[in-house]
Amino acid sequence: MPEGDSVWQTAQRLHAALAGKTLTRFELRVPQAATVDLSGQVVREVVPRGKHLLLRAGAFTLHSHLKMEGRWDVHPPGTRWRRPAHTARAILAAAGVEAVGFDIAEVRLVPTADEHTLVGHLGPDPLQPDWDPTTAAANLSADRRAIHVALLDQRHIAGLGNEYASEVLFIRGILPTTPASQIDAAALVDTAARMLRANRDRVPRTFTGDTRRGRTTWVYRRERQPCLRCSTPIRAASLGADPTRERAVFWCPVCQR
Repeated sequence: MPEGDSVWQTAQRLHAALAGKTLTRFELRVPQAATVDLSGQVVREVVPRGKHLLLRAGAFTLHSHLKMEGRWDVHPPGTRWRRPAHTARAILAAAGVEAVGFDIAEVRLVPTADEHTLVGHLGPDPLQPDWDPTTAAANLSADRRAIHVALLDQRHIAGLGNEYASEVLFIRGILPTTPASQIDAAALVDTAARMLRANRDRVPRTFTGDTRRGRTTWVYRRERQPCLRCSTPIRAASLGADPTRERAVFWCPVCQR
């Protein structure tokens, strides 16, 4: 699923393909921006911010959020799309390249000067040059919710999703239900940042160092399977303050106390 590392990789692909080129096609298949056309504008850069993508062209920024199903494909013009055409939400083309965003949950176009209205609420991002671990740790320490829930709050740290939350808590030996205010936030933030950076430059994502099927995670989606450390069956449950947004959490009852 697209968490901070995956979004960073997508931004790198889009930047390598489009940066410095003049758009020859710009089509957004969303009601609020369907009539906007940035053809003739030069793509300045594509950058990630947590789970958000920001494509800057001319004086505007195309913002996209992949959520669970979204993806950007980059290919030569005329290449057969790998997803149905009706799922395309954004189509951008330049000399020798076409980029198509499929099933993107959020597509918005704003003046670059107004980017803060879309991503200004985000907390520090471990993959950005201005990463601030002290602020990230303070954000977590001030939260009284379960630490798994707090880690998913993008206002605390940008880029972490359900898989990262499960895996970093296992590595630190922390139960997902532990109040965030009671854990060593600085150590947890450091581990999470190192995990994101380690996976930023590799595919597939792995937390164990093993890329074989079924061996890439310690606990995530391994319910009832033996813990790779102690062989105790992994447990799973739902957790969240809002029943409509509960997440599945995974943990080892022996390794996480």
